[in-house]
Amino acid sequence: MFSVVAKRLATSVCWAARKPAVTGVVSSRSYRGDSPDDSRSDLIEIPLPPWEEKLGEPIDIKRRRLLYESRKRGMLENCILLSLFAKQYLNTMSEIQLQQYDRLINEPSNDWDIYYWATETQPTPEVYQGEVMDMLKDFTKNRNHEQRLDAPSLEYLQKESQ
Repeated sequence: MFSVVAKRLATSVCWAARKPAVTGVVSSRSYRGDSPDDSRSDLIEIPLPPWEEKLGEPIDIKRRRLLYESRKRGMLENCILLSLFAKQYLNTMSEIQLQQYDRLINEPSNDWDIYYWATETQPTPEVYQGEVMDMLKDFTKNRNHEQRLDAPSLEYLQKESQ
């Protein structure tokens, strides 16, 4: 019993010691470790560099990069959702749609935001509204009742290149 109380006390002291160092940091782009029901009393923001669009990137390179970034997310739910979405739509997207998708998956710093917008749990900010977000929201509804338990195998990439 004493060790549990001591551990909790030590944890509280460690967190209290960290707070003053990061409380004053304000950034327009940062990672928030919060959830919708969070009271935000212990909110810590970690500043991130601003997202920059890759201008002049060849379209085939952009598609490959976006495919990779769709598969390698910070949370499994988005990894599955975005990689399946990319498999279905990425090769047919126009350059404008690719720009929208790039911004959507790379500018927001919190993967939960993307997930909540795609599932329409939270309203999508105006800056991310557009054709690609509409496609993602419709894809997320899974009207065909596909089993989506894992990211797609990479074998389909080899089939397309042959």
